[in-house]
Formats: sequence, structure tokens, C-alpha cells
Amino acid sequence: MNSNYGRRGFIRNISLAGTSMLFYPGLASGASFFSGSPGDKVVLGIMGTNSRGAFLAKTFAGLPNVEIAYICDPDSKVLERTLADIEKITGKKPKGFADIRKLLEQKDFDGLVIAAPDHWHAPAAIMALQAGKNVYVEKPCSHNPNEGEMLVAASQKYNLKVQMGSQRRTFNNVKEMISKLHGGAIGRVYFARGWYVNDRKTIGKGTTIPVPSNLDFDLWQGPAPRRAYRSNLVHYNWHWFWHWGTGEALNNGTHELDVMRWGLGVDFPSQVVSAGGRFHFQDDWETPDTQTITYNFPNNTACTWEGRSCNGYNSEGSGRGVIFYGDKGTIVYPGSNSYKIFDAGNKLVQEVKDNTPYDPKNTVSPTELLDGLHLQNFVEAIRGKEQINAPIFEGHKSTLLPQLGNIAFRVGRVLKCDPSNGHILHDKDAMKLWSREYENGWAPKV
Repeated sequence: MNSNYGRRGFIRNISLAGTSMLFYPGLASGASFFSGSPGDKVVLGIMGTNSRGAFLAKTFAGLPNVEIAYICDPDSKVLERTLADIEKITGKKPKGFADIRKLLEQKDFDGLVIAAPDHWHAPAAIMALQAGKNVYVEKPCSHNPNEGEMLVAASQKYNLKVQMGSQRRTFNNVKEMISKLHGGAIGRVYFARGWYVNDRKTIGKGTTIPVPSNLDFDLWQGPAPRRAYRSNLVHYNWHWFWHWGTGEALNNGTHELDVMRWGLGVDFPSQVVSAGGRFHFQDDWETPDTQTITYNFPNNTACTWEGRSCNGYNSEGSGRGVIFYGDKGTIVYPGSNSYKIFDAGNKLVQEVKDNTPYDPKNTVSPTELLDGLHLQNFVEAIRGKEQINAPIFEGHKSTLLPQLGNIAFRVGRVLKCDPSNGHILHDKDAMKLWSREYENGWAPKV
């Protein structure tokens, strides 16, 4: 496929969505929303491209004046497939690597996009910053709180851009909703409720089997202490094992918790409590399939998040969303880029709609046509033309919330936290989960 055709096609497909999200002037006519010179070209590498990473690679490849020069994945089948996909879009085949360390030895690119498993997010981001690269890292930005703090410190030390995949920070109607919220549209906002539901199936009882010939499992595990290969681990079920994943609370709850924290105007909690379990199936899944987490904040506000991984019954008509409660009304945000405002008598006073296709149970990209603008924001920030919408110091705070929820769940008690930094107070067992052990030679350092 011709490079220009692929990029025009991407913009045209986005513009046909008929969404109020598309606020870049050129999009309405199908034209490019960036008209840059060759000197504005941004060159990227992508790490981890089986699922979400493949979407990111193809979306970035469709942005004007962006080149995907490098792809890194330890699965040779995934790597070859992604290289072929990018070549079809752009007419140019990227160079492939299995080892991220080898990719980061390349000097001629501007940023690394990370969509590898969660245990890789912060270590790879820190390595990229040390190599002088800007970073786009999918949520969660870290596997544990200590890594999040290290990543924030690294971004400050190396003075580079780090964008977390909190795409709603770029959605125009969501930004407008938060502005109205902070402007008093429903009075003083004191409570928020978020949720995510899905109908995930059992992962069964796995067995230890030989590693497939196409997978370098040592590189796949990277910083995680070595474990045997399992039949029900790769490519997606690692999410449900504590050793590599972080459960539904971080896999999806990070999004709702980011919006709630943003709306409530809070940073770190003073108290966290969580309950739940693996209820639906009896299998190897370790993290909760059903979980509630409640937070109190020092500004006399609170929020709660509910996750149901194995029962897809919608709440408020949507598979995910957030509700803000104020002393003069309520705002309902059912995911995507729409919202409703109700007065104190529950009368609908305003509805902002967005018709962009949206599938909250899509595990790759529920807001596919909207996400491209968050990626564009990262590219424009590298060019020096925009500020990062989801900078890592905000991403860490929103990632820490579900991490604290998981820690509270795992120790089985209420956590008291320092509201200045989120650190757990007077609980040595809980603080043991603040960080993790690393494979020898792989521990991240700032």
C-alpha cells in the first residue's frame, strides 16, 4: 500500500465517525490535522505488538509525518506480522528486534511506545529515558508503586516527555465535563463511583510445557524473576497472575480511577479498603474477578470502583463509566466521550452526545477512533507544539490508586496512607507489596 494512501485512509476513516471529538480543523473534510515540514518528522519504536501494541503501531503509522522505524517483540510470529502490517500501511518495512536492549542502542528515533505486559512497563520506560528517548507507556505505567515513583524520578532526571495511555485526558467532551465539574455545575463534588464489567471466560488449569519455538520466554519475562512457562499464560492471561500482571483493577480500572481523581481534584488517598475474590470459576486466575475498592481523600471526598470481570451486566446502561455526585446535582459519564448533567431533583439539564463507535468490552481498544488523538498529542508534544495531556506524574497517581486497592485486598485490611505521597502507614506487611523482587541483572535503576 502506498504510504500517502495509508495515511489519508486513516484520517478519512476517523473523520467519518461523525464525532464532536474531532476538533482538529482539518478532520471534518478528511484532510490531515497536521501539516508539517520534513523537519517535523517523528520516528518511533514500538515494544510489544501482539494486541494493544499492534493497534498502537498501526495507528501511529497512520499519523502524518510519523515513521515506525523499529518493532520489538520476543515472539517471532508477532514480530513478523507487525512488520508486514506496518509495511502495508506505509510502504516501508521497520527493523525488527526481539530484545529491547538492542532496539535502544539505535540512535535515530525519537520515542518508544510500550505495550508489553505490565511487568515490563516501568523498567522499559526507564531504560528508554536513559537512552534519551521520549516514552508513550500504556496503563498501568508500573507493576508496583515503587516502579511508578522511579519512573516519575527518571522523567524528571532526563527531562523527556512521558505520556501514559489515559486516553480520556485527550477526549474533548471529557475535558469539557471536568471543566464544568470544577466550575460548580453540580455544586461541591464529594463522591464518585466508577465501574467496569466484562464476560471473560475461564483460563482453566494450566500445565508446565515447553516454550513455543517462536517465543523467547527469557526476554518476555525480562525483569520478572524466572518462572516456568505455562500453557495458559501467553498472550493475554498473564494479566491475572500477580507475578506479571496487575488484575482488572489496573487493566481497566485505571481509566475510571483517573477520571474520578481528575474530577474530584485529588492526588493521594488517606484511606483505602477493598474486598472481592475469584468467585466465578475455579481455575489458575489469581487476581480478583470481582472487586470493589473505596478511597477517602483529605479534601473530604471519596470514590469507589467496582470491577466485574466475569459478569457482563451493564451498570447505568454501560459496561464502564463514572458518576460524580455533588450537593447540587449529578454528572453521569458512561465512558467514551459523552455525558449527562442532572440537577438536584434528578432532572436532565444537559446532554452532550458523541456518536463515535464505542465498545466498552473490546479488550484491545474500546475507543479506537478516539484514541488516535491521544497518540497525536504525544507526537505533537515531541515536536514541541503541545503539552502532554497525561504526563507521567499524573499517570503515576492514577496507577497508584488501583495498586493500593490490590494491596488492601491482598492483606485483607484497611490501609491508612500518607496523603502527601500515598505511602502506606504503620503496616510492614502491606509495604512489602510496594515493590517487587527482580531477576538478577534486570532491576531498574534511575
